[in-house]
Amino acid sequence: EVQLQASGGGLVQRGDSLGLSCVYSGFTFDDYSIAWFRQAPGKYREGLSCITGTSRTTYYSDSAKGRFTMSSDSAGNTVYLHADSLKPEDTAVYYCAADQSSCEAFGDNHDYDSMWYWGKGTLVTVSS
Repeated sequence: EVQLQASGGGLVQRGDSLGLSCVYSGFTFDDYSIAWFRQAPGKYREGLSCITGTSRTTYYSDSAKGRFTMSSDSAGNTVYLHADSLKPEDTAVYYCAADQSSCEAFGDNHDYDSMWYWGKGTLVTVSS
């Protein structure tokens, strides 16, 4: 059974950095892609970053480039999302997701919320 669990959220101040983790099980990373997306209060879900397991290529949406870094530890069955210079508008529930399709399959709009498997999200609140 495929499972993912995001953690690491919390209350931070503007300008702080934060690291999120996503522990996965039930599949081999080589055969899947894993992504992060978020949903802010009252807004649509927004794709952030994705790693294609076969190539370990990392993709970032425009909103994630420069401040967000995604990495993976396949030995530990964990992927990470590190965020720098956080802003109040980064306040959202952050989710990790996985799919057997490559990251490229989710298009230039980074529609990672269309991935088949999601974990429960973790709330990040950035105070001003």
